[in-house]
Amino acid sequence: MFENIQSRGVDQILAMMQTFKADARETKVDLIVGVYKDAKGDVPVMRAVKEAERRLIEAEDTKTYVGISGDPVFRGQVPALLLGAGSPVIAQERVASLQTVGGSGALRVGCDLLNAVMPAQKIWVSTPTWANHVPIATDAGLTVDTYPYFRPSDRGLDFEAMMAHLEAHSKAGEILLLHACCHNPTGVDMSLEQWQIVTDFVVERGLIPYVDCAYQGLGNGMEEDAAGLRIMAEKVPEMVLASSFSKNFGIYRERTGALSVIAKTPEDLTKTLKAAETLIRSNYSMPPSHGARIVATVFDDADLTADWRSELDEMRVRIAEVRQELRAKLEARQVTQDLAFLTDQNGMFSYTGFNPEQVTKLREDHGIYTAGDGRINVAGLTPENLDAVADGFAAVLR
Repeated sequence: MFENIQSRGVDQILAMMQTFKADARETKVDLIVGVYKDAKGDVPVMRAVKEAERRLIEAEDTKTYVGISGDPVFRGQVPALLLGAGSPVIAQERVASLQTVGGSGALRVGCDLLNAVMPAQKIWVSTPTWANHVPIATDAGLTVDTYPYFRPSDRGLDFEAMMAHLEAHSKAGEILLLHACCHNPTGVDMSLEQWQIVTDFVVERGLIPYVDCAYQGLGNGMEEDAAGLRIMAEKVPEMVLASSFSKNFGIYRERTGALSVIAKTPEDLTKTLKAAETLIRSNYSMPPSHGARIVATVFDDADLTADWRSELDEMRVRIAEVRQELRAKLEARQVTQDLAFLTDQNGMFSYTGFNPEQVTKLREDHGIYTAGDGRINVAGLTPENLDAVADGFAAVLR
């Protein structure tokens, strides 16, 4: 039986991580893995998270199941985080959230739900998009197609091509997958004006928007990073959102995410949630407790919330400063290419535009590891490795 299995291969990011671990050079630099690192190169536990865990350990008196939908306090906090506390959608009782196994779990449950309603429906994803979007959607039974997004010439957004393609090819009832902020892998985001244009198009064409919000707070701020999806949420009749707390809480291994659904009516919402619960039950049955209780504890205490926001601000500022420093060091090394993309792009990731030959040269000659498509995790840059990275980048850019 098992001899007939045909592997579709290891995710290229995971494969590159394995190669990095096997590299014996002490000066090697990991710019692959999409986790926040501090100036020492560590993945820290946030102060508010540590305090919330201390309280939870002292107070916890059971390890019973949390239920299919997850922690009720956490679930109640998510809509306001995404849509804003004053959202009319919340007031109209048209939105609700389910706790999921990370943001990936939210994406999969959402795709399963959409496929249950509209079997094999087409979902449009950007070119490029996060490597796991296509496998998740395909395995859920949806049909994947792509729309233009990244423009290699200036490493920016080709919004005109995106809209022209969707205008020409998308049809009513199809699904449009969008990144809320800090687009992975490019770091190229839509402006609020462009969000408004897409929103109007979605309403007119009758598309179902599916927004992946994995990096809220790491671009321009918690409110600013959700501003685009909030424009859309107030105008569309139905919407699906997948969100992750791995990045903005630094609780990657706790696998804490949420699937949020906006329905036309409260009655439709109730039916939709029950359908999603059925899908969860036959998948992983119940989500884990710890991560969601961390988030709920932080948001339930004003002092913890303030400390969390302060540290998140520190993380965001560090990312922006590192972008500026890398650009300045490359310019000091007489790199004549336009480097504005380094500071124009948003969040942890930068799409450098390095071709496969340059990626290989960086790895083999300089010990600098990037994703195969040239994406780098800017947070992987530290005072200790920044000059070495700038030397390597300058060598391949000249």
